[in-house]
Amino acid sequence: QVQLVESGGGLVQAGGSLRLSCAASGSTRNIYAMGWYRQAPGKQRELVATIHSGGTTTYADSVKGRFSISRDSAKNTVSLQMNSLKPEDTAVYYCAVRPYYTDWSRGSWGQGTQVTVSS
Repeated sequence: QVQLVESGGGLVQAGGSLRLSCAASGSTRNIYAMGWYRQAPGKQRELVATIHSGGTTTYADSVKGRFSISRDSAKNTVSLQMNSLKPEDTAVYYCAVRPYYTDWSRGSWGQGTQVTVSS
């Protein structure tokens, strides 16, 4: 079991920046990928960005060129640098880990951190 603790959410004006961080503890040797998902009010949870153990990254089209995910495998942390934020980025952001040989649904999730972008 992996425990995740997120930090860095908050309120920012459109065009501003925020950095989210997530620290993993517990059974971290089994982590294959780390990532961020978000859920806006009335919408389904969606993938924002992921980074695999080899460094491969994926991004939602809506955040490409604005968000950047990074991972420190030695410290078991993952960060999401969010620039040029838009009101539509407002959501609860969740850190997640995916174990080897399985998918995200069988991984661990953080408690979520609120990001609010004002226009």
